[in-house]
Amino acid sequence: MKLRRSLLALAAVATALGTFSVSATAQNYKAEYKLSLVLGPPTPWGMAGKIWADMVKERTQGRINIKLYPGVSLIQGDQTREFSALRQGVIDMAVGSTINWSPQVKELNLFSLPFLMPDYAAVDALTQGEVGKDLFARLEKAGVVPLAWGENGYREITNSKRPIKSPEDLKGMKLRVVGSPLFADTFTALGANPTQMSWADAQPALASGAVDGQENPLFMFPVLKLHNMGQKFVTTWGYMADPLVFVVNKEIWESWTPADREIVRKAALDAGKEEIVLARKGLVEADKPLLKDIAGFGVTVTQLSAAERDAFVKATRPVYTKWKAQIGSGLVDKAEKAIAARPK
Repeated sequence: MKLRRSLLALAAVATALGTFSVSATAQNYKAEYKLSLVLGPPTPWGMAGKIWADMVKERTQGRINIKLYPGVSLIQGDQTREFSALRQGVIDMAVGSTINWSPQVKELNLFSLPFLMPDYAAVDALTQGEVGKDLFARLEKAGVVPLAWGENGYREITNSKRPIKSPEDLKGMKLRVVGSPLFADTFTALGANPTQMSWADAQPALASGAVDGQENPLFMFPVLKLHNMGQKFVTTWGYMADPLVFVVNKEIWESWTPADREIVRKAALDAGKEEIVLARKGLVEADKPLLKDIAGFGVTVTQLSAAERDAFVKATRPVYTKWKAQIGSGLVDKAEKAIAARPK
C-alpha cells in the first residue's frame, strides 16, 4: 500500500511537471507569426502562404497562428531585402523567390541561368533531387530553415511593339527586369535595353510607354491586366523558372517544440505540392487554356519552335558560361546531369 501511494505521488508530480513544461513552452510562442510574401492571394504565390498558414493553424490546434504580409510590406516593398530581414528576425517566416534571395545566396542564381530548364520535368529534377538538397543546405548555412519548394513559374516575355521570334526582335527594346545582375546580362546579350525597377514603378512605365515590355509568369497577365498597360504581344520561350522556398527564421524554429516543428514542415511540403499545381494550371494541359485566355484579350501569343528557341540559347550562352563560374561549376554540372537524366 505504501509503495502504491508513493507511485501515485510520483505520477502526480510527473503530471504536474509535464503540464508545467507544456504551458511554459506555450508561453514562449508568439501570439502571431509574420509571414512575408511578394504577392498575395489569389495568385499561386499568395495561395502558397495562405494554404500553409491555414494548415499550420489547424494542425497545431491554434498554437501557431500565422498572418500574411503580401507586398513585402514588412520591409517597405523592397523584395531584395527580404532574405536579410528574415535572418535578422524582422520577418518570422516567408515563401520567397530564389531570384529575390540570390544576391545573398549566390547559388540560387542557378535557376536564373538562361535556358537551363527546358520543361517542368527539369525544374522538378532540380528541386526534388540532390540539387534541391544541396541548396537547402546552403540556405541553412546562411541562417534560415528551409522546409519545402513551391513555384512562381516560367517567366515569359511581353511587349507593346512586335512579336518576338528571334533575338533580333529584341534589339533596342526597353524591358523592365528584376533587380538581378544575371537578368541584366541576359537581356543585354540579346540586344535589349534592360531596366531594373520595382513592380510598383514598372506599371506606370509600361502604361505610359516609357518601357516597352517585361517578363513574368503568365498567371500574372490576367491578374495585372497587362493588356491594359500596352502589352499586346506575348512570347513563351521558357528561358528560366523561379522556384519558391518555404522558410522559417532560425530562432523562431528553435522556439517551437520538436512536434510542432514537424507539423510546420509537413504543412509546408503539403502546401508546396498544392501550390505547384496552381502555378502550372492552364499551362501543362495540351490545349494550354491560359494562353487562349490571354489571346482573348486581343493579345498576339507566339510559341517558339525548337529551332527558334535554340537561337536564343546560343545568343545567351556566354552569359551562361560566365555565371556558371560564379554560381559554382560543380553545382551547375550536377544540375545539368540531373536534367539530362529526367523522365521524359
